[in-house]
Amino acid sequence: MLNTTSEQQKQINIAYIGGGSRGWAWRLMTDLALEKDLGGTVRLYDIDFEAAKTNEVIGNKLSSKPEVVGKWQYVAVGSLDEALYGADFVIISILPGTFEEMYSDVHAPEKYGIYQSVGDTTGPGGLIRGLRTVPMYVEFAEAIKRNCPDAWVINYTNPMAICLKALYEVFPKIKAFGCCHEVFGTQKLLTEVVKEFLGEEREISRREIKVNVLGINHFTWFDKASYKTHDLFPLYKEFVNKYYEEGFEKTKGLWEKDYFASANRVKFDLFKRFGLIAAAGDRHLAEFVPYIYLTDKETVYKWKFNLTPVEWRIKHREELIKLSKEYASDQKEVPLNPSGEEGVMQMKAILGLDTLVINVNLPNMGQIPNLPIGAIVETNAVFTHDDVRPVYAGKLPSDLASIMTRHISNQELIVKAALEKDLSLAKRAFLNDPAVERLPQNKAEQLFEEMINNTKKYLAYLNL
Repeated sequence: MLNTTSEQQKQINIAYIGGGSRGWAWRLMTDLALEKDLGGTVRLYDIDFEAAKTNEVIGNKLSSKPEVVGKWQYVAVGSLDEALYGADFVIISILPGTFEEMYSDVHAPEKYGIYQSVGDTTGPGGLIRGLRTVPMYVEFAEAIKRNCPDAWVINYTNPMAICLKALYEVFPKIKAFGCCHEVFGTQKLLTEVVKEFLGEEREISRREIKVNVLGINHFTWFDKASYKTHDLFPLYKEFVNKYYEEGFEKTKGLWEKDYFASANRVKFDLFKRFGLIAAAGDRHLAEFVPYIYLTDKETVYKWKFNLTPVEWRIKHREELIKLSKEYASDQKEVPLNPSGEEGVMQMKAILGLDTLVINVNLPNMGQIPNLPIGAIVETNAVFTHDDVRPVYAGKLPSDLASIMTRHISNQELIVKAALEKDLSLAKRAFLNDPAVERLPQNKAEQLFEEMINNTKKYLAYLNL
């Protein structure tokens, strides 16, 4: 149980699995640096120890700045147990495998006419990624149970549902939840609706947009959205009708230059189809209904979003490695700006310093009654002292629930395949994916064998 006295609340131990991260770790460092009520130690664990050591230098340089109010000691450690022992919070943000495996996840299916805009959550890429991720999360869950069973665990890794399901299957009493910022982007889009139709001229924070969140990670929805006393659904309908054909962007044409941008046309079309506001980026949403938006490259272009190539990620990694060296050697300074993520605010609330309501991924205890109990779902939750409690979100429309149930079934079958070391279960999930089912049986099986072979060095547990 977390101590509630103010002095001890401020001094905490954080274990960071994936502590060599050149993205999420820097965001955490800046948010901790800007938070006056917390301080303590962050133990950085990574299979790339040198990357963790570099982040140790970066974090301690940041913490030593006189303008920084949150003082932390960053320490790179060589083992998972050393990182986790006595931790109050555990943060997990890893790349499961390397970009070589991710290249196969995303691009191997293209030879068979299957296109994926991200390839890390669902579809053939997300499922195979999950198959190599589960054993890693089994190790994490066992180590958390051994070293810090009362710690709160914050997961950022994808495939989110598979990661969390594995943690709870191995250690049912774990206190884990998953964070995703996709909902934030849709709240920001709704601030544009407010400005256009309600005449607000000031800059509106996304946090002023109050929403009821329900769904599964990356296929998340709002069935209520308001600003002050205004119901935003009628206004959003007008907004969608106005921008449906050309899409909406704050920077016109950005989607053609930025792999992560879109014109929100998928989001608008899903609103017309289902009557709810789709609350994730178009790249993620499209992968859950690939038969609509991902049939070929021309269709993707028509809907004004992108297929993010792994080659870009590889090039970007080299840029980040260079940047990390510049940060560590004082050639450049880490920008001291809030990341927009909620992790530090969540920790404060769990420590009893605040109360917070925010969307997170948790096992379904009935918060979405027409999705399977125990499935990992995304809804709002109330964060208070040593407690994260999901909010009752209500039922989904039956057609949306049926789409989600199929994806949940496939994701859970991947977890079961890994835990039971049964490749045939993974194959069943793979063949049942809506992107794969369009292939003839022999081609679908051929793709499965090819993708398994491409990631086999992470599948030794299956005795291939």
